[in-house]
Amino acid sequence: MPLLIAGSIATDHLMSFPGKFSDSLVVDQLDKLSVSFLVEDLEVRRGGCAANICFGLGNLGLRPVLVGAVGEDFADYRAWLERHNVDCDAVHVSPTRHTARFVCTNDSSMAQIASFYPGAMSESREIELKPIVDRVGEPDYVLIGPDDPQGMLRHTEECRQRGYRFVADPSQQLAFGDGDLIRQLVDGAEILFSNEYEAALITQKTGWTREEVLARVGTWVVTLGAEGVRIDSQGAPSIVVAAVPEIEKVEPTGVGDAFRAGFLAALDWGLTSERAAQLGCLLAVYVVEQVGTQEYTLSGDAFLERCTATYGSEATADFAPHLKTLRP
Repeated sequence: MPLLIAGSIATDHLMSFPGKFSDSLVVDQLDKLSVSFLVEDLEVRRGGCAANICFGLGNLGLRPVLVGAVGEDFADYRAWLERHNVDCDAVHVSPTRHTARFVCTNDSSMAQIASFYPGAMSESREIELKPIVDRVGEPDYVLIGPDDPQGMLRHTEECRQRGYRFVADPSQQLAFGDGDLIRQLVDGAEILFSNEYEAALITQKTGWTREEVLARVGTWVVTLGAEGVRIDSQGAPSIVVAAVPEIEKVEPTGVGDAFRAGFLAALDWGLTSERAAQLGCLLAVYVVEQVGTQEYTLSGDAFLERCTATYGSEATADFAPHLKTLRP
């Protein structure tokens, strides 16, 4: 069954600052903040959470359906995604707005300062899921990632009404959304994705305890950075999966998106949540080792060698039959 991935589609402008932001910030003067950083380089890359996740899924041999809104400047990006096995026929093209843009600066400690121009993304609220499902078939999951808030609410409500299993991944919208928005996006999700900081935002803004969140979702997957991943479900012990050691930490943008791609791919293959987290971590490490969210390539032999080194031969045996499309 297909995977529908709804969310942002954007161009990333990524810059690196050689120092630490914290050295230039005066805590008791933040209300008067006016500071600039001299960066060393600028990389312009393809991005957006939904597109990044689709790219990862396509590289693992699946054919995800991308759901989002773009501008007429999307043509080259569309061709790139289609070459990587992404179905882009459901993408809405705005006649008046540009494709969204993410501008991000990382410092030497991997702290980030970023801004996001939504552009055409605001038109995602005009997209209905049913015509897409009529074309591609009943979805295994609909992931609802960070997007125009009204679009996220529309997709979530449609999933509830039509009985589509959905994955809540509000991510960056948690910082701006109020408790009512977040409660509507989370309640009833088959899977909830967040990092550790976002998990705290969810409980703080919704007023729900961790246990109350777990009572409303099937599984809560919390990424822990270098500490790996924790998988929580109501009434079950937590599952903790270690991260894959990186060869060189270069740039963290898009790591979470790659993790989600690996996680969903493994579930689509019928594997356990633990295996899903392991595959997610394996794919994520390829992103952190370079600049850009869609610049990695996968070699089947090297990928499985890293799997064996971190998770053992049994995990490798579970993944190998599904990775035959990768080059050796």
